[in-house]
Order: sequence, then C-alpha cells, then structure tokens
Amino acid sequence: MKRILIVEDNADLAFGLRNSLEIASYEVVVANDGPTGLREARTVSPDLIILDLMLPGMDGYRVLRAVREGGSQVPVLILTARGEEADKVTGFRLGADDYVTKPFDLEELLARVHAVLRRARPSVDRLVLGAVVIDFRGRVAANGMRPIHLTHRELELLRYLAERPARVVFRNELLREVWGYPEIPSTRSVDHAIARLRKKIEPDAHRPRFIHTVHGDGYCLTPDGSGVPGGLTPDGSATS
Repeated sequence: MKRILIVEDNADLAFGLRNSLEIASYEVVVANDGPTGLREARTVSPDLIILDLMLPGMDGYRVLRAVREGGSQVPVLILTARGEEADKVTGFRLGADDYVTKPFDLEELLARVHAVLRRARPSVDRLVLGAVVIDFRGRVAANGMRPIHLTHRELELLRYLAERPARVVFRNELLREVWGYPEIPSTRSVDHAIARLRKKIEPDAHRPRFIHTVHGDGYCLTPDGSGVPGGLTPDGSATS
C-alpha cells in the first residue's frame, strides 16, 4: 500500500483528503504545520507528499527545499491557493513534481496523485541528444551555448520517454501518465507536444533522429540517434 503524507493546516480539507485517499486504498499520514511535515517526511518514508505552501512554522517552499537538500527524491505534489505563474515556477524549480491550485476537482486530484506515483521511479537526471543537453534536475536545456526553453509538460514528456529508451511508448500511456487523464480523451495533445519538442531539439524536425513516430502506436526515443528497434517503421510526422 502506498503511503501519502498530507501537509495541510486546514483541518477540514486535510480530513476530506485523508478520507478520499483512504477510500482509494492509500495509507495516509497528516501533518498540520511545516516543521511537523518536514519531520514526518524524514521519518515515515512516504511515497508521495501533498504539500500546501502557506503553512504555520515553515512555509511549503522551505519544507520542499529541505526535503530535496536532504537528498530525498520523494514525489511532491503542491496543493495551494497560490496560483500565480511565479509561484508555480518556484515550486518546480525547487523540485515539485506537480502543482494543483485550490479550489480543485477531487477526481482530477486523485488522477494526478495516481499519475505522479506511477511516474515515480529511478529517473534520468541528464539527457544528451547530439548537441542538445537537457538537465532534468535543474530543469534547463541548451544546444551548445544557446538556451532552449522547455515547458514543464515538455520536460516531463521528454523525461518519460528518456526513462524508456528505444521502447515504443503508446499515446494512451502518455496521456495517462504524463497528462494525468483518468480516462483517455480524443485529443492530439501528445502529437502537438512531440511536434513542438522536435522543433526545439532535433537538428531537422522533419527528419527526426531522436524522437520517432511509430504508426498507430506512439513514440520511441533513441538517444544515440539510431532508428526504431525491432524492425518497426518510424515516420517523422505526427499521426492521429
């Protein structure tokens, strides 16, 4: 059973979250202030932390920074009323894995929790694709001396593919695990995101060396620039 630590000072919200997560078969520990949350993060070995930012004693940013500086890579989902873009950037820069603003839809939150836990695995910290270097921990990328701006979604998509090199990753899997959809919608979000990534990291977006489309299936990342393995036929264009 996965153990989730909720660090939230709103007692009613923490109670509701705890009930919902326990119904979903998670073990739940609750802390109602920053120092207690940090202590629990270090002692109960959670599989995921749901972290508010505005906490008594120590704010969520300081808790997150202390967790990461202590060497822990436990997934952290920030749950807060602070929805400004600057707040999100700060959270991701400090090592958050996802960011949900209040008020929130409970089903969406549970889907995000599920997706973050499914993604949690020994992760790739650095990826080299020819002249392009992506630092996932620092959340920066560059082609030589030229910085490349990658959005949070693009970084997470690229990291997910990088953790499964030379393997076909299905579109539905990406929608579920990277986008966090509990049910698979009819959307071209993955194809559009891949097209944007190719323009940013491929030497020639129309003839990709690294991110290959496999007809009717999904995508395959080959960091060494080789073709799709197993005799599958790749196509550089996005397909439906």
